[in-house]
Amino acid sequence: MSDTPWKNAHRAAVLQGVAAVVLLGLGAWQGIEAIASPQGQQRLRPTLDLASFLSGKLTGAVNHVMAHELPADPLLRAAGGVFRYRLFGSGGPTVRVGCGETLFLTEELRPWPGAEAAMAERAAVVRRVRDSLAARNIALAVAVVPDKARVEQAKLCGAPRSAQAEARHDAFLAALRGEGLRPIPLLPALSAVEARGAAYYRTDTHWNQEGGKAAAAAIATAVAEVPLTRGDDYRTTAAAAETDGPGDLLRVTSLDRVPDALRPHPDRQRLERTEKAEDGAGGGLLDEAPAPEVVLIGSSYSVNANFHGALQAALRSTVLNAATAGGGFAGSAAAYLAGETFRESPPRLLIWEIPERVVAQPLTAAEREFIARW
Repeated sequence: MSDTPWKNAHRAAVLQGVAAVVLLGLGAWQGIEAIASPQGQQRLRPTLDLASFLSGKLTGAVNHVMAHELPADPLLRAAGGVFRYRLFGSGGPTVRVGCGETLFLTEELRPWPGAEAAMAERAAVVRRVRDSLAARNIALAVAVVPDKARVEQAKLCGAPRSAQAEARHDAFLAALRGEGLRPIPLLPALSAVEARGAAYYRTDTHWNQEGGKAAAAAIATAVAEVPLTRGDDYRTTAAAAETDGPGDLLRVTSLDRVPDALRPHPDRQRLERTEKAEDGAGGGLLDEAPAPEVVLIGSSYSVNANFHGALQAALRSTVLNAATAGGGFAGSAAAYLAGETFRESPPRLLIWEIPERVVAQPLTAAEREFIARW
C-alpha cells in the first residue's frame, strides 16, 4: 500500500501549522506595533494602574487600540471601501453616492427623533444670546448653511431623502423667526451658484470656493446697516497650480488613499487666499492694531474654502475667525462667549454660522450645558 496519501496529509498538516504560526506572528506584530504607537501609548497611559485594571478600563483601552491603531488597518479599510464602491456603488453607512460621482453625507438625508423640539430649543437659545449681546450694543447675525443635499438635490439621483430632511431648512428658519430673529438664508445665493456650476465640492460635504464667496456676499448684504468702519481693502489670489480639494467624504469612505481609477475623482481647485491689501502707509513696530469689529463663530464651513477671507473682503473689515471644525451648532459659540477675548475685546458684530444638518439632531451634553448657561 502506498504511503503517498499519508505524506500528502503530513505535508498539508505542516503547511497549515506554518500558516497558523505566520498568522499568529503577524497578529502579534500588529498588536505590539499598535500598543507601541504614539496613539496607542496616549490611549493606554492613563489606565496603567491597579484601579483601571480592576475596573476594566485598561481592558477597554487595549480593545480600543487593537480596533483602531493596527498598522494594517488603513489598508484593510481602503480595501473595504474600494470593494463597496466598485462592486455596489456604495459609500457605506455614512455616505450616499449620487450621480456624477457626487457624495452626500447620510445625516443630511435621514430623519432624527425629537427634531421639532431640538430645533425649538436651539432657536430659543440663539434668541437669548441675541438679547444678551444687544444689551452690550453687539449685533448678532445668524446665517443658516443649507445642506449640500438641498442645494444639489438634482445630483442625488435616487439617494433617499426623508420628508423631515426635506422640511428641515424652512422649519428651522421659521423657529428662529418665531423667536423674533431675522436669520440670513443662504439658500438663494448658493442655488444661484449651483445653477452656473457647483456650489459644493463633489467629494466633500462643504461649499467650494465659489459657494463660500456667494455666502460671504449674502451675509455682507444682510448686515450692511450694522455700523462698522469698513475701511479695509482685501486682495484674493489663486495658486498657480491646481491641487486636490479637501475631500472629507473620501476619507469617510476610506477612499482617500487609493488610486483615482478605484474611487470618485477628487475635486480640483486653485486654492485661493485673501489678504489685506497694503496701503503703503506703514506702521511703527509698537503700533497696536485695533481689535476686530467682527467675529465669526460657527462650524467647519467657516474654516474651509477661503470663506473667512471672502467674508473679510465682502465686509471690508477684519474678521476674527473663532469658528471650529466639528463645532456643530454651538461648539465655537460656547468657547468664544466664555473666553477672555470676548470679555476683554467684544466686537460690534457677531456672525453665527449654523449648518442646517445639525439643527434637528438630538442635543448633545455640551449643547445642553451651553443652553443651561444662557
